[in-house]
Amino acid sequence: MVEKAQRASAAQTVYALTKELILSGELAPGTLISEGEIAERVQVSRTPVREAFLRLESEELLALHPKRGAVVVPVPAGEAADVLELRQALERSAAERIARDGLAAEAAARLRELIARQRELAHAGDVDAFAAADEAFHRGIVETSGNRLAGRFYATLGDRQRRMSISALSPRPHRLHVLADEHEGLLAHLVAGDAAAFSQALRTHLAATHGSPGTATGGR
Repeated sequence: MVEKAQRASAAQTVYALTKELILSGELAPGTLISEGEIAERVQVSRTPVREAFLRLESEELLALHPKRGAVVVPVPAGEAADVLELRQALERSAAERIARDGLAAEAAARLRELIARQRELAHAGDVDAFAAADEAFHRGIVETSGNRLAGRFYATLGDRQRRMSISALSPRPHRLHVLADEHEGLLAHLVAGDAAAFSQALRTHLAATHGSPGTATGGR
């Protein structure tokens, strides 16, 4: 029982580390990695690495090739556009709810704190951490609407959203400051209860970073 728990813990550690390397872009799409390479890095046997790789394959982040290793899967063609369409639909719906019910002062304060954190990260040029803060801000808008189902579904897009943001922003770190400014504008529309203006600003905001839903592409 103890051995099984230790193996599960090791597999979780390998899974979390390898996933972070992929999402952050440290392991670029197309990179070939081996079980032995990761096992040595984490100081575990190959068994938990194999389990972690299978889990990452099920999430479409790795493609396993027997006797060769695993290849980091690029963002599939068309997936970025799908993610943007879903984000726009969920955030637009959230803005409409907020316009109807009002934005609580506590919720507005939490969103402002996230923007302040983004400004710190933009100043430091930390694209990876900024992408995480960006996802938290947009997810916060959906959660603030009070639609718990929408909030849970939006959270499932988090990994894809973060990977897309890092890919789009790494060549343009100067845009981090612009994104923080645009987030201020989005929040202002929510405070004003103007869902139509929010929706238009959101569409422009996402298109400037990722391209429009019909033209967005994956990969680096």
